[in-house]
Order: sequence, then structure tokens, then C-alpha cells
Amino acid sequence: MLPQHDLIIIGAGLSGLTLAYFLSKKGIQPTILEGSDRIGGRIQTLRGALDTPLELGATWFSDMHPNVQSLIAELRLQSYPQYASGISLFQTKSFEPPQQFYVPESEAPSHRLAGGTQMLIDTLAEKLPPGSIRPSSKVVAISEGDGRLTVTTEGDRIYHANAVVCCVPPQLVATQISFSPRLPESATGILPGVQTWMAGTIKFALEYEQPFWRHKGFSGMVYSHAGIIMEMYDHTNVEENRFGLTGFLNSGAAVYPQEVRKELVLRQLADLMGDDIPLPSTYLDKVWNDAFVLDGNPVILRPHQHNGHPALQSTYMNGRFHFCGTETSTAFPGYMEGAVLAARSVSERF
Repeated sequence: MLPQHDLIIIGAGLSGLTLAYFLSKKGIQPTILEGSDRIGGRIQTLRGALDTPLELGATWFSDMHPNVQSLIAELRLQSYPQYASGISLFQTKSFEPPQQFYVPESEAPSHRLAGGTQMLIDTLAEKLPPGSIRPSSKVVAISEGDGRLTVTTEGDRIYHANAVVCCVPPQLVATQISFSPRLPESATGILPGVQTWMAGTIKFALEYEQPFWRHKGFSGMVYSHAGIIMEMYDHTNVEENRFGLTGFLNSGAAVYPQEVRKELVLRQLADLMGDDIPLPSTYLDKVWNDAFVLDGNPVILRPHQHNGHPALQSTYMNGRFHFCGTETSTAFPGYMEGAVLAARSVSERF
């Protein structure tokens, strides 16, 4: 006898877990199939050698994101403002000194989550019944018949469900999941060109014993047109007893080995803040181009291409198949706010 599930969610990122949490409050207990061996999707917090929470994925939110703020409050998690005091740097040319500027204190700063954004993921997962999330269960096919959907994962594990909600990036749906019968052209014509936010992005993080940049009067904020670092920010924890820097590297750096990226990052930091800066306790970076984020070479002509498209709001397979996820959101697509909004919208259908 094959297992029967009322509802299956594909993907244990922020949208999938938030949807499962919202549904669980209605008495619906979905099964979540996650292709990766970890949960969180484009949220990933790792610990440095000194136990500093270091973000390699989604990090910031603001007062413009009330749904994320509300979820954080409901889960009793703590947020705190992004540090921005001191001298910030803008590097226009590699052979000129960086320009110095001050960022006025904002009345509505960006915020971070105490303990790392992974706290949001882990807390949502803890709210679900044991066994709800099934990692390393990559969905490869969905078919309709006998008034239900059949979901097949790698290794030919089969599940039956009354409804399926797909919370993975739509571009991956086009390349990695086969449908029987096929989805209509109104959907299949859009899916390959839906931009996956963060795809191709390189996030880096550094951990230090002391915040040397603060001691030198710097905010840690850097914008550069000249080096491997494009953006950088202070990454100190809420207690201010673990210290770090984080930001984004030039996308062209993906061709370098990680050790070369680290060498270039440290060289640029020395150019910006002085040769006397210490070596980091930890260097981490991540190129967001793995099989759970990007597949093939989609043609993307503009930011947020097809995000929130009407075809992603529709249901398919006689109303049994639904899209969800941040790229489907009609507001703040690509952001954590979009993921929570999409989950809230889909949860209202059940």
C-alpha cells in the first residue's frame, strides 16, 4: 500500500515551512518533501570557529516587511538593527583611495535575526509534527489520476496526495519535474524564464576575535566598483560578543577556487582598512548556483523577471496543484517577505 497524504508541500525553504506552519494551525498536517539534505532553501546560517552566526543566505528585513516581522513576533524570536555607525567606504577605482562617507542613523533601519536567520527556519520546523519534513526527497514527477495526484521522488519513492503545493523556484519546476498530463502552455511558457532571486549570487562571511573595523572608526559598510567585494556590512551578533563581516562578491568570482576568493577578499580589506588588520578566524562563502537554486542557463533580461506572474497564481490539475514561494508573490518577490506573503495567500485556499 502506497502512503496517502492529504497535502504534500515540495520544498522546505521559508515559504514551504511557513505554509506548513499556517496550515498546521488549521489542523492540516502536510508532508514536506525536500530535495536537499538540509532545510532552509536560500536561508543558511553557519557557525564560525568562535561560534559566530554567519549568514550565507537571506539576512535582512525591514519595517517595509510586516509579514516577516509578524511571523518573527509570533514565533517569539528577537530582531535587532543592522549596525551602521562610523565611517563607510566607497571604492570607485582600485588605484584611488576609497571615498569616506557617513550614513545618517535611519528611523527605519534594516534588521537581522538574533542567532541568525536559520533560527526562523528551525523554529518553524520545530512547530511541525515529527517526521513531517523528509529531506533528500527530490521530486521528479507529478501525475494526476483517480481523483488524486501521484508524486514520485528520486529513487522511485511514490506518494499519493489530494493536493500538492510546489514551493521550489519555478525555473527548477520547468527543468526538473515532469507532469502528466502536461501543464498548459500558459504556465510552461513562463516557468523557464522566472528569475530565481539570489541565483548566481556569491555571499561571503568573515569571523574575527575583535571588531577591528569599529576600533578604527569604520562602520564595516563598503561599496566597491573595483575589487572582488561589491558590498560588505558589519555582522556582529546581537550580544556584541561575536564579531564578523558579511557581504557580496562580484559574480565573476564564481570561476575562482574558494581559496583564491579568500585571498582576494583579504587583500581588498587590507587596501581599504590598513595592512595591520588581523586574519579572520573563519572565512566562508557560497556561490548560489547549485541544483536546488539554478538549472541550465535561463534567459533573464530584467530583475524579478516573471516574479508574481498571473500564471503562478493559478491552480492546475483540476485545482490540486498550486505554486507557492517567494518568486510567486505579487509583492516583494524574491525577499523573505515575499515568501511569507505567498505562504499566507496559499494557506487561505485550504
